[in-house]
Amino acid sequence: MTRALGQAALGGVLLTAGAGHLTTQRREFQAQVPSWFPADPDKVVLASGVVELAIGTALLATWKQPARGLLGKAVAAFFVGVFPGNIAQFVERKDGFGLDTDTKRALRLLGQPALVAWALAATRPAGPAPASRRQEAGLT
Repeated sequence: MTRALGQAALGGVLLTAGAGHLTTQRREFQAQVPSWFPADPDKVVLASGVVELAIGTALLATWKQPARGLLGKAVAAFFVGVFPGNIAQFVERKDGFGLDTDTKRALRLLGQPALVAWALAATRPAGPAPASRRQEAGLT
């Protein structure tokens, strides 16, 4: 049950972020596009917003293994893939989302590994049932 709640919550977070990429928060997200990245920052923000909407929807719709576990790995890979943008925001000292000091931008970097862990933990296969539940089910 806890994993399911974690998966649904992460799906909701991604849907919210994806919608923000496409609407009211586009400018804020552009601060995370590295200056060296060879694409228009607005197009990068729009594309990543579409991806976030897609994986957020998938998290809310995919509950059976092995697809659930594969989706979790894909979501984790997405979070790893956008991490250079968080690093660039820190290194280039770009303000966005209230991250207007080096300390705030540095603390934001700690959030990305937490998102990777969340994606993997919420979608991992269930382990064996605790001994008490196995006994109740007559499996021991």
